[in-house]
Amino acid sequence: MLNSLKARIKNSDSVAGRALFSFLKSIRSIEMPVIRPAHGLMYQLHKMITGAFSSLIRIFYWTPLFKSQLANAPGKLYLYSGMPLLLGPLTITMGDHCRLSGHTTISGRASGNKKPELRIGNNVGISWQNEIFVGDQIEIGDNVRLAVKVRLVGYPGHPVDPAARAQGKPDTDDQVGSIIIQDDVWLAAGVTVMGGVTIGAGTIVATGSVVTRDLPPGVLAGGIPARVIKSLNLPSERDNG
Repeated sequence: MLNSLKARIKNSDSVAGRALFSFLKSIRSIEMPVIRPAHGLMYQLHKMITGAFSSLIRIFYWTPLFKSQLANAPGKLYLYSGMPLLLGPLTITMGDHCRLSGHTTISGRASGNKKPELRIGNNVGISWQNEIFVGDQIEIGDNVRLAVKVRLVGYPGHPVDPAARAQGKPDTDDQVGSIIIQDDVWLAAGVTVMGGVTIGAGTIVATGSVVTRDLPPGVLAGGIPARVIKSLNLPSERDNG
């Protein structure tokens, strides 16, 4: 009823209707003047209150709920912005001192014979809007950094055959692949890693890249598909030399 009334006023051709519509628009755009000392203090108080509330929710609610779904009990987990979305069958183990955004989706393939397994090492940072699709297994080594909107695609979810896809059948076993991300890897924003890929220790993958084949350790890679751009002069390489 309210929407109908709004539409009638907006589309009215009468003088009174147009005047009423202009008046209502002017009310909508009313602004309160900014009093910088007062509103600046209110902003700081707002941050303190919401931050304290978020910390309490994180400590006493989100973190224990999430840890109840893990196969182990990691220490010093910093889970922020809620709780990740967990879909399908999954066995998840996680190391200590990890940081994980609640805006993360972790999905396990439901149509396989083996329960998918996700293994996360120590001191791993997984930023917001990451998507981790575990076909059979995904292993993330120690000190790995996954920037925003990284996607690890261990299974596609749909078969290649169009008739099977139209019938809603699941993907086939030959479409599934493990993903191994070795220690100290950094995947920059928007990187996608496909199944069957191993990324060597210390490698950095540039923003927006799609990794479809193995990458060696200690390199900078980028592109679609990702290729080695240059070797990185890592401390471990200098020490070994």
